[in-house]
Amino acid sequence: MYLYETHCHTSEVSRCSHISGAELAEFYKSAGYDGIIITDHFFNGNCAVPNVLPWKTKVELFTRGWKNAKKRGDEIGIDVFFGWEFTYVDGTDFLTYGLDEDWLLKHKDCDKMRITDYCDLVHKSGGFVVQAHPFREDSYIEMIRLLPRHVDAVETLNAGRKDFENKMADEYADNYYLKKFCGTDNHWGMQARLAALETDFKAKSANEILEAVLEDRHKIKLVEPVEENGKIILKDI
Repeated sequence: MYLYETHCHTSEVSRCSHISGAELAEFYKSAGYDGIIITDHFFNGNCAVPNVLPWKTKVELFTRGWKNAKKRGDEIGIDVFFGWEFTYVDGTDFLTYGLDEDWLLKHKDCDKMRITDYCDLVHKSGGFVVQAHPFREDSYIEMIRLLPRHVDAVETLNAGRKDFENKMADEYADNYYLKKFCGTDNHWGMQARLAALETDFKAKSANEILEAVLEDRHKIKLVEPVEENGKIILKDI
């Protein structure tokens, strides 16, 4: 079986992250994962790239974390794929997969699009949209917003969120017949709980992982990373 992290942030691009792209690759390799998808905060979220810069420059800076992670991943033997976290408003976030840097360069100001139009554009371009932590509650979040008709899946297991929020997301997915997804939302590296998306094949791209999700050829699970004799062992929770 193969394990993938689908939701993590690099300190090069996401203001809230405390771990570099290279360090993320090293951590997940040591934890026994086969691949990770870097999903840094996009320009409309908690992004470290200055908005005043030209679009091409912004995109080049935005891909730094992923490129650093991929370079290190290639060196140590872990696959690193590209994605991003699109923020609509007040913490309503959508993970985007299956598109690349060239797509971003060709779609200037896509960060300013109406969220439903953005989802439609991503799908038309062959990409995928997953709503992250749909029932997250926090002081800065005015309300919970759901888009069941515009997403491919929902994060029903987010290792960084409360069990109650994940339970509500799981019930939401059941009621709307939505595919279930998982991610750690990792900003630190080692932490008490990690999410793992499991497949029975080695993915060559983020697209293959998402296609497996749509076809129910995956498992999602919560694990506890424990250091034993200098190694990280994953224990099911």
